[in-house]
Amino acid sequence: MGQSVAGCAAAKDPASRTHAGAEQSTRARVARLIMENGPVTAAALGTTLGLTPAAVRRHLDHLLKDGMIQTRVARVYGNRGRGRPAKMFAITDAGRSAFEHAYDDLAASALRFLAETAGPEAVAEFARRQLADLERRYAPAVAQGELASRVQALAEALSADGYAASAGPAPAIGAAGSAGEQLCQHHCPVAHVAAEFPQLCEAETEAFGRLLGTPVQRLATIAHGDGICTTHVTSVGKAGKAGTVVTPVTNEVTAESGGLLI
Repeated sequence: MGQSVAGCAAAKDPASRTHAGAEQSTRARVARLIMENGPVTAAALGTTLGLTPAAVRRHLDHLLKDGMIQTRVARVYGNRGRGRPAKMFAITDAGRSAFEHAYDDLAASALRFLAETAGPEAVAEFARRQLADLERRYAPAVAQGELASRVQALAEALSADGYAASAGPAPAIGAAGSAGEQLCQHHCPVAHVAAEFPQLCEAETEAFGRLLGTPVQRLATIAHGDGICTTHVTSVGKAGKAGTVVTPVTNEVTAESGGLLI
């Protein structure tokens, strides 16, 4: 019983907490270095971070146990000398995901501060500026061809940026049976942040409309709990060129859409 109480007391000791915090901080630095530089050896990590071999091994063992990193055998070209090939350490999908969530939390905190100090419109302006670079990069790819091929080109450009997008003919919306194309994004890198700040989704939708030069309507978003971000692209005669002013995106949820609109 006495040993148990002593153990609890030790856990509450400020010096113990400080040491634990320093260990976690160093371990995060080790993981970040592995993620940013690709597979690396323990020796290279120790040299870069100024850690002893024993300290590096301790952190690597913890990261391996938690599934954050994995080991690989270094490729050797030409004649290999004596001894075993060097062991390399690489980030896992779980490890990369952990960092992505950390970045999401930081981004959400920054946008929260912006909204509190400058208002919601400042967040919207920030989102539009972020999407401006996407528009510049995507514009050449979607500038030519019929609407269907341009939407497909947009989907391919989005997929290259990690959105896992696809495109195809859209089901009719409304009593008039307005046809068009449908753009689906099966992954959203900023879904966690966009759940709190829908201005990110709104700015993206506006950018799609400008790129395609035709009215677009967001039907569903991953950020709001839907499985896929779905955007209806209206075919009004012949779609205009990229940059054409489009009809504002509606904010109404319709029975025909069956989805949640931004």
